[in-house]
Amino acid sequence: MDFYKCIWSHTTGRPFTYILRDIWYEAEWVFQTIFFGLGVLTLWLTNDLILTGILWGVYTLGYIAGHLFWGKDYIKNQRGK
Repeated sequence: MDFYKCIWSHTTGRPFTYILRDIWYEAEWVFQTIFFGLGVLTLWLTNDLILTGILWGVYTLGYIAGHLFWGKDYIKNQRGK
């Protein structure tokens, strides 16, 4: 048994990634608001529009790639193997 499986099977009974995915699907708008706020905070603290644009661009590309390439069918309360 690998270390990661040993941890989640003895603590939550489900992989932590499945738990995080459930939270994401239930409250995606909360995370999007936090990420947007971090972008505004970055702009405010650095006063660098180029840096903020690059960071928002990287986030946007990752968000799109996550849906297109890495996404799997969502199964609510999916159990680990």
